[in-house]
Parts: sequence; C-alpha cells; structure tokens
Amino acid sequence: MFDREWDNLLILDACRYDLFEEHHEFPGTLSKVRSAGSHSREFITRNFLGTTHHDTVYITSNPFASLLDGDTFHAVINLFDDEWDEDVHTVRPESVVAATIEAHEAYPEKRIIAHFMQPHYPFLGERGSQFESGGVSGDVVGNGKNTNTAPSIWHLLDIGRSPVDSQTAREGYIENFALVQEHVQGLLGELDGKSVITSDHGNLLGERLWPTPIRKFGHPEGVRKPGLIEVPWHEIPFDQRRTTTADTPEESEAVSDSVVEQRLEHLGYV
Repeated sequence: MFDREWDNLLILDACRYDLFEEHHEFPGTLSKVRSAGSHSREFITRNFLGTTHHDTVYITSNPFASLLDGDTFHAVINLFDDEWDEDVHTVRPESVVAATIEAHEAYPEKRIIAHFMQPHYPFLGERGSQFESGGVSGDVVGNGKNTNTAPSIWHLLDIGRSPVDSQTAREGYIENFALVQEHVQGLLGELDGKSVITSDHGNLLGERLWPTPIRKFGHPEGVRKPGLIEVPWHEIPFDQRRTTTADTPEESEAVSDSVVEQRLEHLGYV
C-alpha cells in the first residue's frame, strides 16, 4: 500500500471486495486489490513491521497495532483502550472519525491512516446487534482459555450451532458496512488531499475450503480464498494533494498486555 498514492488511507476491517462493490455509495474509482493477509495480524506484520513511515500518523481501533514498534510511524493513536465500548465490545466508528479529525488538525503535514473496526463483527446495527457480542474467527471457544467471551456468530455457524442462518448473519455484516460507510462519508469532507478506502482482509461467508468440502465462516489466518484476500481500493476524487513531511517519531502511550489480550478475545482473535 505504501507504493500507491494517497494522503488519507481509511481501512475498513474485514471488508470483502464484493460486499463493498455491491453496497458502497462513495464517489470515485473502485479497483480490486489483493491483501497481504487474510487476518489483521498478517496484514499489520506484512505491511508495517520492519518499515518506517515517519510522515504518517496511524489512528487505529485494531488491537494488533500493539505489535508495532515505536519507529514505524510518526505517531500511533490507539483507540482500543480509552475508546473501547464495553457494551458492544468494539470501538465505534464515530470514535475513529473524531480521533482522525483531531489528528489531521494536529498533524496537518502528515499522511493519515485511520483503521475502523467495522464491518468486522460485533455487529452494531438494529438487526445484527441482536446477536451475542463476540468475535469473528471463533477461536476463543474450545481452545482451553479461561474466558467469558461469547462465541461469535461465525464460529457458531462453523459448528452448526448458530441461532440464526447464514443469510441472517450476512445481513448483519452488510448492516455493519452501511453503518461505517455513513461515518466515513462524513469524515471525507473533513480531510484534504487524496483519500483512499480499503480493507485489511475480507471475511468468509460459507465458502468451501479446498481440499475439504467444509463450509467456513470468518477469517482464519493463512488462508488464500478470494473472499479473504480480495479487498477494495477506492480512490475518492480530490482537488490537490497534501504536502507531507517526515519527522522524528513521537512516543505513543503503551497499552497493557492484559488490555490487548482482552480486546482480542472479544474480537475473536485469540
């Protein structure tokens, strides 16, 4: 992604290309790209670790940002600590919008990466919020960890114990996209320069994993299916590029390991 042209990169977590293509309402030009990973850990390690981008500020709601060292970006703004909503077990999109606007004002000569958690489960819409809060991959249940985290709808679909069918779960996923899209639309008007909307990875919705005939949901690590690695790259029309400069990285406030682990459990990652 750093070989491409952008001033603001807005990442929608777990957003499949076909979901975006069918339901987006953004102006501009859409293309399909292949993500470096099928999972946020892969995406962050393969795109960010071992690189330096001192002209960039990273605002993130994804706890895997804790993997980054202090030399990667000029500044990292972690929202998964103070902005975590304990009622829904995620960071709401409006929190990402507010933090991004504040960062853009504080760092007018820096590129911006804003990493939203939606459309990643938990679902926040009227229909989707009826599902139990949990995660996407479903690895929490049955792995021997001592946790009260509820199993995700994807995991329950995997094991045939879901209280709703796959189409209903898909509707919750689409509803989550519509919710984050509304907030991103508002954010775009607050940012100058060239904005691009993309995703870290997709999400399986019942595709069969070869060579096994089993249908799979969520986004397991290390899997290379189109629904997992094909993501949008949508370029928004712009008037003028932003002038950016690189400066010495700022020290970011650390988030404790226990908080990171708890957040990841709620999102189904561990």
